Amino acid sequence: QMHLQESGGGLAQPGGSLRLSCVPYSGMIIGINTMAWYRQVPGGSREWIAEITSHGDANYVDSVKGRFTISRDNAKNTVYLQMNNLNVEDTAVYYCNFKKFPGYGAETWGKGILVTVSA
Repeated sequence: QMHLQESGGGLAQPGGSLRLSCVPYSGMIIGINTMAWYRQVPGGSREWIAEITSHGDANYVDSVKGRFTISRDNAKNTVYLQMNNLNVEDTAVYYCNFKKFPGYGAETWGKGILVTVSA
């Protein structure tokens, strides 16, 4: 199910920064447990890169540790991904994902947003 909308993507230079945001298209989504970001390069599989639990615990794939920061605003149903010190290998389509507690329905996805890192 795709009920989320990403924003903040675009073109950045190597070493630059971008901040992605993800919100529901409309209304509020209840029962959210984990909010996460994934990315996919052309011809590749979708890769998990970061997640933040309902308690605020964050986890990252090794390739983005120390450069990317995930955060969430529960009151706004929003998850962010601050991306610093970008490199060309970060070029991909980025997707947000909300996983819910049992009984609150299926996980939801965004349509994806392109991030291009190039000089």
